[in-house]
Amino acid sequence: MTAGPRRASGEPRAGRPPGEPRAVAYLFLLPAFAVYALFLLYPIGRAAQLSLYHWDGLSTGRWAGLANYAAIVADEGLRAAFAHALVLVGFYALAPLVVGLTLAAILNHAKVRGLGFFRTVVFLPQVVAMVVVAVAWRRVYAPDGTLNDLLGALGLGSLARGWLGEYAFALPAVGVVGTWFETGLVTVLLLAGMSRVPVELYEAARLDGAGAVREFFAVTLPSVRGEIAVALTLTVIAALRTFDLVYVTTRGGPGNSTSVPSYEVYHRAFGLGQVGSAAAIGVTLTVVIFVISFAINRYADRSTS
Repeated sequence: MTAGPRRASGEPRAGRPPGEPRAVAYLFLLPAFAVYALFLLYPIGRAAQLSLYHWDGLSTGRWAGLANYAAIVADEGLRAAFAHALVLVGFYALAPLVVGLTLAAILNHAKVRGLGFFRTVVFLPQVVAMVVVAVAWRRVYAPDGTLNDLLGALGLGSLARGWLGEYAFALPAVGVVGTWFETGLVTVLLLAGMSRVPVELYEAARLDGAGAVREFFAVTLPSVRGEIAVALTLTVIAALRTFDLVYVTTRGGPGNSTSVPSYEVYHRAFGLGQVGSAAAIGVTLTVVIFVISFAINRYADRSTS
C-alpha cells in the first residue's frame, strides 16, 4: 500500500487559510489593544462603576444602583441638556453638510483656480483652539460687539440684542459658531471625495443630457457617501460632546437654556460635588454617541453595498 503524497513543509494544511496562524496575529494586536484598554476601556468602566454610587468625590460613596440613571430621565434640566445637544447636531452636522456639499460641488464642477489655497482658508478654524474661537465669538455677540455694530450700520439697529443673554437666541447663537467651525472640515472632506470620482461618469451623464443639478444627484452624491458618513460621524460627535464653547460663552445660561450633557458633567462633578450623577451622565452620553455613530456608519455601509 503506497502512502499518499506528503505535504510540503511550507504548504498550509487543508482547511486553514495561508499565512501565519491566527494566534500570531492576535499577538501583534495585543500591544495596541493594551494601550486602548488602558486609556479608553478602563476609564469608561471606572466611570460606569462610579455612576452606581452617590459620591461627592471626597467621602465614602453610598450605593445608589440605577438611581443616578433614573434621575437623568426624571430631572427636567438633564432632559433639556440632552435635547439641547440634539439641537446642536443640526447646527454642527446637518447645516455644515448642506453648506459643505454645495460649496464642494460648485468648486469641483467649476474647477476654480487656487483651490488649494481655498481649502487651507476654509480649514483654518479647525487648527484654532475652540477656547480661542469661543472668546472671539463672545465678543462678536456682545451687546456692543461686532454683530450689533454691523446691524446698526445697515440700518437694522432694532434687531440688535444681547445674543448670548436671551433665552430664545442663546442656543442658536452657540449653534451658529459650531456651523462656522465645522463647515470647513466637511467641505475639505467632500472635495477630497469628489476629486476621486472618475471623469468618465460625468461624461456619460452629460451624454445622457444631464444638467448640473441632475449630474450632482446622479453621480456626485452617490460617489461621496463614504465621505458624507465620515463627516457626519465627526460632526455629530463634536456636537454631542461640546463643552468648551458652552463653558466660555454662556456657562449653560441664561438659566439652563444652553446647558448640554458635557457641561452638566463638569458642573455636577466639580460644582455640586455629585460625582456619581456626573458619571451617569457621561456614561449615558457615551452610549448615545456610540448608537448614533453606529447607525450612521451602518447606513453608509448598506448604501455602498
